[in-house]
Amino acid sequence: MIKGNSLQEKTKILVTGGAGYIGSHTLISLSDANYDFIVYDNLSNSSKESLKRVEKIINKSIDFIEGDIRDKDKLQEVFDKYKIDSVIHFAGLKAVGESVEKPLKYYDNNVCGTQKLLEVMQKNNCKKIVFSSSATVYGDPATTPIKEDFPVGGTTNPYGTSKYMIERILEDVYIGDNEFKIAILRYFNPVGAHESGTIGEDPNGIPNNLMPFISQTAVGKREFLSVFGGDYNTLDGTGVRDYIHVVDLADGHVKAIDYLNSQDKTTKPLIVNLGTGNGYSVLDVVKAFEKASKKEIPYKIVERRAGDIASCFADPSFAKEILGWEAKKDIEQMCKDSWNWQSQNPNGYN
Repeated sequence: MIKGNSLQEKTKILVTGGAGYIGSHTLISLSDANYDFIVYDNLSNSSKESLKRVEKIINKSIDFIEGDIRDKDKLQEVFDKYKIDSVIHFAGLKAVGESVEKPLKYYDNNVCGTQKLLEVMQKNNCKKIVFSSSATVYGDPATTPIKEDFPVGGTTNPYGTSKYMIERILEDVYIGDNEFKIAILRYFNPVGAHESGTIGEDPNGIPNNLMPFISQTAVGKREFLSVFGGDYNTLDGTGVRDYIHVVDLADGHVKAIDYLNSQDKTTKPLIVNLGTGNGYSVLDVVKAFEKASKKEIPYKIVERRAGDIASCFADPSFAKEILGWEAKKDIEQMCKDSWNWQSQNPNGYN
């Protein structure tokens, strides 16, 4: 049962956007590592059902507060009620295409929302945060694989720009108050689902990301997969990305919290790529998914999508060095788990 408990002495992690795709999987990893947490989410692109299913997996109730990160009064109520030690900040809008069409919506929600969250954190002397950033901050890199010291800020869409702006805000917050301990995790392309098949990616409307679009096509919900661009300078002309299993990604957040907890003081925000180091084209993923699902995936090459780039994959060596983290699951497992989720839940959480 999802509920809110009275103040407990044991400190908790506030997980904003914890009912979403990556957030819900991270709750399991946090529970496995014996961290206590509460979830704060406005349910704009997530579902209470995901939390109910996580409860069954971890066999404990989840404290959930429905609220928006732009609502400082609501956030303050949460800090008044719970003893919050740190924040894992997932809450944010994340569709590249929509951000091009509605940039103000993305800057308001992602940037202004994070500012409000940080103001409340500082007021309550809560100064540890793990931020969900993105490889989009690198823009269109001159070379691959991408290292953390590559230039950032030459973003190709407002979603990426909003992540870059938040990174700069966090860096400035640290300069102004170096009691803060900050980890910035630059994700590559999260895919897959929990091995149980009970939680996974369930986007509103037409999916913006490749794997749920393939999954929905395989299950018959979509007539065909739209492949955005077949004329990129890649081996088969389709975009190349670093796909990372969401469970590996979730474990990266636990490693980041462990790291911040182990530091008496930090000299600057920690910035880490979370990826596999392998680049797969859209058609590579289609073939791997067909093998995993034993289904043919019809597809059509359509116009390039605004804000997309040709190739993007990580150099993940720093994550291994500093966090002791590396991705363990390969593209076959990602496709197998995605299909397991989608075939069991053809309409997502509904």
